[in-house]
Formats: sequence, C-alpha cells, structure tokens
Amino acid sequence: MGAEFGRRTGGQSRFSQWLRARRPKDAGDEGSREALLLAAAAAGLPLAPAAHPAGYRCSCDRIGCPTPARHPISFAWQTQSTTDRGQIQRWAEHQPEANFITATGMVHDVLDVPLEAGRSALERLLAAGVEVGPVAESGGNRMMFFTATRGTPEDEDEWWPCELDCHPETTDEHPGLRWHCRGSYVLVPPARLPGELDVHWVRGPEHPLPEPLTLLEALTDAIAQHAGAEPESAAWPLRG
Repeated sequence: MGAEFGRRTGGQSRFSQWLRARRPKDAGDEGSREALLLAAAAAGLPLAPAAHPAGYRCSCDRIGCPTPARHPISFAWQTQSTTDRGQIQRWAEHQPEANFITATGMVHDVLDVPLEAGRSALERLLAAGVEVGPVAESGGNRMMFFTATRGTPEDEDEWWPCELDCHPETTDEHPGLRWHCRGSYVLVPPARLPGELDVHWVRGPEHPLPEPLTLLEALTDAIAQHAGAEPESAAWPLRG
C-alpha cells in the first residue's frame, strides 16, 4: 500500500479540482446550521457549544486567546457533550453565533492532517475503493478524517499508546498527523473562524465511521510525500 500511495501523479485530476472548489451550501443560513449539527449528532458525534469569532478575535474573555473560536465554552465540555437532539436545538437557538466541538475518544476519533496531504490521500483512498468516513476541511490548512474510536478498554493496560495522540494543548507539537482521541476535541461543521475561514464537510456524517488503521498508512505516506521526506517508522502497532 505504501508504494501505491507514494507515487506522484502529474497535474491535477478533476477530483482534486472539485475538492478545492467545494464549499458548504448555505453555510450562513441558521436552518442549515442546525440541520448540520443535528445530522452530526444523529451520526453519534457528541457535541458541546464552543466560542465563535468576534471580528479577528475570540468571543471568550481571555486576552490574547491562543485558539480563537476553536475551544469549548465550558470547562466541563467532556461531560456536557451530548447527542441529545433537544439539547442541541436549545443550544443552537439560544447561542446563534456559537461554534460546536465534538468530543473525541467516546464514539469517534479524528485523524487531523495538513490540507494538501489530506486531499491527496482522500483522492487515492477513494480511487482504491477504501471505505472513507466523514471528512472535513478546517481553517484552510487542515483536513480531518473522522474514524471509529480505538475504544476505552476496562483494563487500562490494554490501551495501546500512540505517539501521535493529540490534545488541545499539544496541537503545536504535531504539525503533521494529529490523532484526536480521549481527552481531545475538534470543531464540527459548520463552524466559523476569524479571518472569514471556516470548517465545512467534504464528506458528511452520513458516511459510516471506518477503522482508523485503514486510513493511517495512506495519510502518513501523503504527509511524507508533501513534506518531501520518506515516511518515518510507525509510531503505532499495526497489529493488535
């Protein structure tokens, strides 16, 4: 698989051009916003309200917020996160400008990669017939692949460590692939960011969540290719 995904292709395919041109329909419409949030919740993604842009700043009270419009409103976001339709409708109605985060490591994980590498990997995965789940573009520079979670076994010793695990406070330490699992979160579409950037679906939450290892090699190969480097040795076990 690595050799296949390591090949460079000349020029842009129609698929790549379509991806670059794709933007959410009626992203600013409130009805569309609520419908997209409810669709994410119906797919099992637990949601909680997040900050939103206030000009080029964050809506929170923190001076010099390091992650403007990208963080939950409440420190209790992990317990607050829910798929309850009524609660999400109330939040959306009473906080019309709020973004929403989805807590990872409960039902789903997110493999978060640089945008160009993600687009390349997505094209090749689909061309190879690999089942790819929901995919979102974030902030004009990242692509997020939503997958099934690795789970939370009763015996903590069974939890296999991963050097790619990413938490909100460690994103700068993972410029390549970030694996959002327990204790982390990502913005769920539709979301607005400062500078007229956004988070939007490329493939919606109606697609079933795949196992993360079915995508991992393609993503790491694409990252290495776009960085002009050979893939590093795996930082995860490929067999259980």
